[in-house]
Amino acid sequence: VQLVESGGGLVQPGGSLRLSCAASGFTFSSKTMSWYRQVLGKDRELLAAISSAGGSTDIATSMKGRITISRDNAKKMVYLQMNSLKPEDTAMYYCHAVVGYVSFWGQGTQVTVSS
Repeated sequence: VQLVESGGGLVQPGGSLRLSCAASGFTFSSKTMSWYRQVLGKDRELLAAISSAGGSTDIATSMKGRITISRDNAKKMVYLQMNSLKPEDTAMYYCHAVVGYVSFWGQGTQVTVSS
């Protein structure tokens, strides 16, 4: 199983970013996919999840209205669209999947929101 995130970077407050996660090594279309983030020194926080077919999503209450999760099963990709970014959104963002009762994470992509 491999999860590779991309799309992070430095963005000004109020800006937007689209994070991508490329998945391989498992039957992507059969798995719920999630995005988490972690601020240094804090616990990892669940942001959003999307069902295997993409028909159902769940967004953290604190993020509703600012983020959207989506997926492309043909490309084995999952995305996180983030809008109206704030300095407190600065964190490492991770893609996550559970395969065979084992939790898998990507290496993360850093998002820094600063002027």
